[in-house]
Amino acid sequence: MISEFMTGEHRHCDAGFAKAESAASEDDLEGARSAYAEFEAALLGHLAMEEQVLFPAFEAKTGMNGGPTAVMRMEHDQMRGLLGQMQRALSGGSLDDFLGLAETLNVLIQQHNMKEEHMLYPMTERALGGEATAIIERMRAL
Repeated sequence: MISEFMTGEHRHCDAGFAKAESAASEDDLEGARSAYAEFEAALLGHLAMEEQVLFPAFEAKTGMNGGPTAVMRMEHDQMRGLLGQMQRALSGGSLDDFLGLAETLNVLIQQHNMKEEHMLYPMTERALGGEATAIIERMRAL
């Protein structure tokens, strides 16, 4: 249940990212800015769900504070750094810089999502299975 919900979130973010990247590739600065704003909001919302609800629930249940969730948080920080650089590139009107940063972010996100989808989310399912509905509702409320 948690895996399906969070994987769906990943796909939603991926679609927004592709839309922004496509607009930038077509030299549509305003379209890229608009699509990027939607993507950024979706990604930051997803990261907040994990960091404010899912990870703390998992850590409280398992006692694992320095394991996979610590690695995911570090990667989230790297993503936020790239998001800031991408925003500055768009603000400055540089689609080439934006696309270069987008390529880096895409690799990071895809590797990150694989770890979550194949390792962390199944671990959360096992640890939090009985609480899944409540946890998903708390994440949706953010």
